[in-house]
Amino acid sequence: MKKLMKGNEAIAEAAVRGGCRAFFGYPITPQNEIPEYLSKRLPEVGGCFIQAESEVSAINMVYGAAGSGARAMTSSSSPGISLKQEGISYICGAELPCVIVNMVRGGPGLGGIQPAQSDYFQTVKGGGHGDYHMLVYGPGSVQEALDIMYDAFDKADEYRMPVMILGDGMIGQIMEAVELPEMKDPATFPKKEWATDGTGIGANRRIVNSLYIEPDVLEAVNHRLFDRYATLAEKETRYEAYKVEDAEIVIVAYGTVARICKSAINMLREKGYKVGMIRPITLFPFPTKAIEAVASQECVKEFISVELSMGQMIEDVKLAVNGKKTVSFYGRTGGNVMSPEDVAEFIIAKENK
Repeated sequence: MKKLMKGNEAIAEAAVRGGCRAFFGYPITPQNEIPEYLSKRLPEVGGCFIQAESEVSAINMVYGAAGSGARAMTSSSSPGISLKQEGISYICGAELPCVIVNMVRGGPGLGGIQPAQSDYFQTVKGGGHGDYHMLVYGPGSVQEALDIMYDAFDKADEYRMPVMILGDGMIGQIMEAVELPEMKDPATFPKKEWATDGTGIGANRRIVNSLYIEPDVLEAVNHRLFDRYATLAEKETRYEAYKVEDAEIVIVAYGTVARICKSAINMLREKGYKVGMIRPITLFPFPTKAIEAVASQECVKEFISVELSMGQMIEDVKLAVNGKKTVSFYGRTGGNVMSPEDVAEFIIAKENK
């Protein structure tokens, strides 16, 4: 049976059903419904909810809980995620699984509270110090966000790394009918042999650490992490291809923007324009091979990166296209959101030049 839910609340319920039993966060618009929902829901299943005194405290609480083996998460919005970056780097360095939700708002600075996609660089390039990545998803609907969150803790545990869900104010605030999954039983989760749960004493004690004084040791850690990222690229890359078989123009867009672009594509097709779209679902790993394959199609003339930013994902699109075709950009920023008509008019104007 389907239930009408706001995006933020659906994500929160999916976290509980996916096994999350610890949340640490701090209020910030437009993600406040996530902690509000979990403040009531987690105690009902024996979980822990703490509103920390700051975003810095919240991410370090996640570090501690994840280190002990708990399925822990936090959520925030752009400036709050910025404050968490040092802790995120520590968590990545310590190889700890957790889930982080970022409902992006306009920036830079405090900016506004309207939707944006301008945290792309911060998220997929590593906003903190050092060489690291996270498994990053950019859901395009409330149901997809729910489904991704439901399995996010399993992915985090499997690869021993944070999973980030990169949404925006729209995906968090819109209401859609969703199908809720069954509750996972934490008793069935695999035992974490590395967790600092009090097991082992003396030489057998378990240690969670991200400090390596010896250069060769730290270099080996980095190589191990990047081998894991290569495995991610091979096994976890997800994308949607929409009407690219005969496309002359290929849009690349993710999240709610991709929904807008899909409507624009349908409008343009009715007018005789052959337009298609690649929608990255994983932003890291980025669907480079899929875009590269489409770029090799003779019918394709141009790619257009459509974003709620001044142009960030376009860099990864250009790298994937690798000079085979031209790549241009269309975006809105400051919390403004393009309409399907805006996208269609942009493409028609380009074609008629």
